[in-house]
Amino acid sequence: MTEFERDLVHSFNEYFKEKKIRGISYRLKQHRFTSQFLDVLVDSLNPDYYLGIECKSISVDKGTKALYFTQHFTTDKKGVHQIDRISDFLKCSGRRGYLAVELRYGVGHSREAYAIPWKDIDGRFHSESLKFTIEEISAYPSILRGKSDYHVEPDVWGVD
Repeated sequence: MTEFERDLVHSFNEYFKEKKIRGISYRLKQHRFTSQFLDVLVDSLNPDYYLGIECKSISVDKGTKALYFTQHFTTDKKGVHQIDRISDFLKCSGRRGYLAVELRYGVGHSREAYAIPWKDIDGRFHSESLKFTIEEISAYPSILRGKSDYHVEPDVWGVD
């Protein structure tokens, strides 16, 4: 589990506790030769918080200019792309999906993270576009970060 995934899980669980919402966020253990559906799952009786979140972390300080569908996502042995696998899982499970993208700017600079609705990821992928630029990612709702962790804000996740 990456630090970003761990922070996101912790942030959702703290939010649920603070707001007294019945819900839990977690990450399933990933086994070496099996693919996982998503990085973070959020379960709640409140359907607004029935989410599936894929996390990607991009090192902008090392020159990455975009999130590339070929470089940052995988294709399985059967040739099925990770975006299609996630889209199928979200459709079958009824979860709302998001791609949480963390932009790392290097030592001495704070990180930024953004939540992109999965329908936008799937739509862009099937339009045969190869990427989301850093500028495009930054136009999506920001996942607020404190000194050491992220904070769940309902409007970022499409919650009323």
